[in-house]
Amino acid sequence: QVQLVESGGGSVQAGDSLRLSCAISNRTLRPYTMGWFRQAPGKERESVARISANGLNTYYRDSVRGRFTISRGNAENTVYLQMNSLKPEDTAVYICVATSGTIEYLGQGTQVTVSS
Repeated sequence: QVQLVESGGGSVQAGDSLRLSCAISNRTLRPYTMGWFRQAPGKERESVARISANGLNTYYRDSVRGRFTISRGNAENTVYLQMNSLKPEDTAVYICVATSGTIEYLGQGTQVTVSS
């Protein structure tokens, strides 16, 4: 059973930084594209950032590009999301995702709250 273990998140002021971490709980030989969704109350889930299995390709949604950085850790199938210059509109539950082909795993989510 593959599980995604997330950490980080919390409540901060606008302009502050947070770092989210996510790791696949059990050793797996399958390489995964990993990333983060977020969902705010009353809004649809949206993709925030993702990084390819080899770490060479990244995607950011326009609203976070230049403020957020996604990276892979040294450990297999771990991913970090460094979030700088946070804004109140970044407030949401951030959900880690790992995909390989048609297989997708989602974490339980971690709350990020940014107050003005």
